Amino acid sequence: MTPEEKLKHLPAKPGVYLFRDAGGNIIYVGKALSLKNRVRSYFQSGAGQSVKVRSLMDRAADFEYIVTDSEVEALILEANLIKEHRPRYNVFLKDDKSYPYIKVTLNEEYPRVHITRRVVKDGGRYYGPYTRVGAVHDTLVLLRRIFPLRTCKQRDFALKSRPCLNHHIKKCLGPCCGLVDKENYLAMVREVCLFLEGKQEELVKRLTRRMEEASAKLEFERAAELRDQLKAVKDVLEKQKIISAGTEDQDAVAMARGVDDCCVMVFFIRGGKLLGRERFILAGTEGESRAEVLTAFLKQYYHRADFIPSEILVSDVEPGEAEVIASWLAGKKGSRVQLRVPVRGEKKKLIEMVSKNALLALEEVQLERAARRDGAEDLALLASALGLPKPPFRMECFDISNTQGTETVASMAVFEEGKPASDQYRRFKIKTVQGPDDFASMHEVIYRRFKRAGEERELINTGRLSTMQAKFNRLPDAVIIDGGKGQLSVALEAMEKLGYGHIPVFGLAKEEELLFAPGRPESIRLPRDSRALYLLQRLRDEAHRFAVSFHRQLRTKRNLKSLLDEIEGIGDVRRRELLKAFPSIEAIGRATIEELAGVPGMNRKAAEAVAGFFAGAKEKEDAGI
Repeated sequence: MTPEEKLKHLPAKPGVYLFRDAGGNIIYVGKALSLKNRVRSYFQSGAGQSVKVRSLMDRAADFEYIVTDSEVEALILEANLIKEHRPRYNVFLKDDKSYPYIKVTLNEEYPRVHITRRVVKDGGRYYGPYTRVGAVHDTLVLLRRIFPLRTCKQRDFALKSRPCLNHHIKKCLGPCCGLVDKENYLAMVREVCLFLEGKQEELVKRLTRRMEEASAKLEFERAAELRDQLKAVKDVLEKQKIISAGTEDQDAVAMARGVDDCCVMVFFIRGGKLLGRERFILAGTEGESRAEVLTAFLKQYYHRADFIPSEILVSDVEPGEAEVIASWLAGKKGSRVQLRVPVRGEKKKLIEMVSKNALLALEEVQLERAARRDGAEDLALLASALGLPKPPFRMECFDISNTQGTETVASMAVFEEGKPASDQYRRFKIKTVQGPDDFASMHEVIYRRFKRAGEERELINTGRLSTMQAKFNRLPDAVIIDGGKGQLSVALEAMEKLGYGHIPVFGLAKEEELLFAPGRPESIRLPRDSRALYLLQRLRDEAHRFAVSFHRQLRTKRNLKSLLDEIEGIGDVRRRELLKAFPSIEAIGRATIEELAGVPGMNRKAAEAVAGFFAGAKEKEDAGI
């Protein structure tokens, strides 16, 4: 049937409707209490319609609909379809698939806690989404300090003969060796879930009761462990801001709009205390009212949220939608959920505070976008100054570091879109050069970098390596060598030998900040106040910093190795394991005998020898010897 014929047969029932363009692509998904009334409204005269609806109808070539039993079912189906198809004219959360979650693997025999960006129905419990991965890492560090959970990834527990180092330093209960009762371990996991749900007050009561029981049974070591856990949880509670005198769980949701951006802020209040907040950027909001945007956010956010509070405070919501959303969330939660738009009192003040924070977050987003635009301008200026055909999206800079020719290392720093891409940085130990020869060292590192690129690309093309596993397959738009004509010459030679001579390469000399390019007799001098020069200097400084830090790390390990050689009973194997287990001399010196004995290959006698050696060294230092 044609769209006009379909309109005549639309049922006056709840459901979901989808508009498709001429290519058959879904461009809009909506829900309706009455499909007949809602869909027909799109085909009425355009005089009273928004710009967005008129644009939608200009593109729409056909529509289809799905009848549901209730408006709540229509809401759920709408959220699923928007998430799956991401239609052009719908409001949706930007990059929702990349938001991190904290996952508790309740589907495993001995659950663990880790970060994930994929939510699947596998029996695990997910907390989030979070917009700041740094905050997620901080939470995990705190959890592992309070609760001795396992961090290994194994699923099946064939008992090992000895536990890992984490057990010896009391960071794991040792389920891999059968050192903990399963029920006790699962009880600890339930306490982890309480912590992540913001129910720290209840967790405090549990820990206090267990500590008193352990003390009454004269299990003083266990009581001390529980005391330390209790203190850590109380420290968290002290940092939380009291929002309400009550004990309710709430989310407070508000929005701020700019010309092209829309930011929604969510405050998480558990037991009357503010636990944290997250911001979300929405796309596709043009022509939508504040109430429509916030309503769309609520549907998508709570569609994937694992924890739903008993009360959600919002600054705006579409008329008639609050009851439907509350009913849907109540079914998902299993108990009553209230959705309110406060108009007075403390809750109104809370929403106003969230709105202010949303506005500040939006300003940060706009500043970040402006910085990206500035970065694009800097790259365009650099391309013009160096005669490049296009702005260099990816730039790599190489530097050499050594001390009188010993332990020579090299670094590769990477800038993408004018900003450091630290996850792409690479470092190299120079293998074929003896003595202080920067030219030969630069030739080796450039040759190795591009040789690896060719090898990985071939493996990717034949399906034997994924792009996620590859480390060198991405090629730069420009290469910067920290040095003058000599370093530039050997770098170009290595690149041409491997077939990468077409990539622009330049040398940046430090003293006068001159640039050298192959085939140009004259150096390139950028103005001292040039933003393009400043960009290159930042890249060069990053490469230098990364090379020097790697060299210092190797030098420290060498000194530590020679120091350990002086300890009786510490041979090559034990020395190697100690170097793996501890990052520095200071860390070994601070370690207890139990921690040292827990290192693979060590025993108590060897641990006492190490501890005694460092204790004696400290006594000499204190005595000024």
